[in-house]
Amino acid sequence: MKAIFDSHAHYDDAQFDEDRDELLREMPTQGVGGVLNMSSDYASIQKTVDLVERYDYIYGAVGIHPENAAEYNEEVRKELLEILQRDKFVAVGEVGLDYYWESNPPREIQKAVLTDQYEIAKSLGIPIILHDREAHEDILTIAKAYPMVTSVFHAYSGSVEMAREIVKLGGYLGISGVLTFKNARKLPEVVQEIPLDRLLLETDAPYMAPVPFRGKRNRSDYLRSVAEKVAELKEITVEEVLETTFANVQRLFGLSEKKL
Repeated sequence: MKAIFDSHAHYDDAQFDEDRDELLREMPTQGVGGVLNMSSDYASIQKTVDLVERYDYIYGAVGIHPENAAEYNEEVRKELLEILQRDKFVAVGEVGLDYYWESNPPREIQKAVLTDQYEIAKSLGIPIILHDREAHEDILTIAKAYPMVTSVFHAYSGSVEMAREIVKLGGYLGISGVLTFKNARKLPEVVQEIPLDRLLLETDAPYMAPVPFRGKRNRSDYLRSVAEKVAELKEITVEEVLETTFANVQRLFGLSEKKL
């Protein structure tokens, strides 16, 4: 069986505090060949750095999530720039726009922080990992303003039409455990319509565990269930799904066979 690359996880999350080391030492024995861990708020940046330094197969992305946009300032920007030039840090993320919660920072602040983090990605020539919740139009407008930056739409939740626009921009779609849910409507159609070479598999661990693990704490080896659903929808083998999505990660993040 081909190896799994989990393109979006949060192993710094408190849900892993009791058994993090045990679990992460086990992952390679369960067919996991790589994980991209995401920071979100400021506190998680150093936690992500620690994970990347401790585990050979874990890579890092750092950035400030839209829910925490008020934390972003010039000092944080300098810190992000410094970390993103280190070995094994391959993307700006998790960043984006979230208009769902009224308690989130104002939309204009979110957009300004996202735009500045796009500038970081542009200056370093690396991709950006986007959180998009009820902000499809605004986030796509910003992505289109930076065609030189490869945009990855994490846990994609938009329409087929929007997915096609993202692909035209050279972007990628993160496919999560939501694909396996009975009430998933748009996402199966997206997976059927969008070429496999523009899809990434992701857990968003510890969240969004796929069927048959729904309701449990998510983990990277559960991605095999997502790969099985992609294979079913595209009428190909699970091995082809895993091989192609692994190659997508290598291409997107500039990871050679030697690094993985």
